Amino acid sequence: MTEKSINVPAEYADLRIDKFLADSEPELTRSAAVRLIESGNVFVNGKIPSKNLKLKPDDTILLSIPEPTVPEAVPENIPLDIVYEDGDLLVVNKPRGMVVHPAVGNYSGTLVNALLYHCSGSLSGINGVLRPGIVHRIDKDTSGLLIVAKNDFSHRILAEQIKEHSFTRKYQAIVIGNVKEDNGTVNAPIGRHHTDRKKMTVTNENSRNAVTHYRVICRYSGYTHLELELETGRTHQIRVHMSYIGHPVAGDSVYGGKNYIKSLNGQCLHAYYISFVHPRTGKTLSFSVSLPDYFKDFIDAIKK
Repeated sequence: MTEKSINVPAEYADLRIDKFLADSEPELTRSAAVRLIESGNVFVNGKIPSKNLKLKPDDTILLSIPEPTVPEAVPENIPLDIVYEDGDLLVVNKPRGMVVHPAVGNYSGTLVNALLYHCSGSLSGINGVLRPGIVHRIDKDTSGLLIVAKNDFSHRILAEQIKEHSFTRKYQAIVIGNVKEDNGTVNAPIGRHHTDRKKMTVTNENSRNAVTHYRVICRYSGYTHLELELETGRTHQIRVHMSYIGHPVAGDSVYGGKNYIKSLNGQCLHAYYISFVHPRTGKTLSFSVSLPDYFKDFIDAIKK
């Protein structure tokens, strides 16, 4: 059981307690906050509140979060687009819309479920039972290449390459607006958003350095086609950095503002190239995949 004492800041006055808890605790959804309230795990000023209680400045919330029961990911016969495979690792081309590993609300249909079936359970165990083999991630609605480790030996070496920035990852994206410079670098630290804890933002508070390099591939009316290379790998890094410079990724419902193009059903962002040193042979391996249909269809649409 994890216990937290929270003093309500003045700017949250009159906000419902379930909304406040969901915004302030990254691991809680609003429905999960309601369940904690109804189960007697939340006190406000020493009393059990109703779920629609409106908070006052300097209210004291005592929050008890039970330790989660972690289910084990199970194998599922889901087709995979495997670009490369040997005894130590795989390179997989993940489709848009697929979650990488099980989490609350997504315990099946993930890349990990598919990998467990394909590899008969032979995946590295460093990241636990819900993330076997996962060395790095891309977002659910980002498509493209991922490396998966089949054993702990490979996992450790690949993770060290990422840490030392010797692991190359390139993306293509369509962003909103005309990016004026042909090449550029966004060097801006990223941390949790100060009010919406499910989002990331550029901030100097409790942040980590983040560097994204970009190159213009083509310009269209109202849009720019970019190649982006990650020097670091922070959560939502490309999406946050592009929004920060005023050119959010097309289709990004989180960082794209009100006019994010709902018809895209997710951000127009594809991890098309990856390069790394094989952990056992020491040889440099490089892989690239073509743009998926949703990306090419959007380019055709904005050309017209």
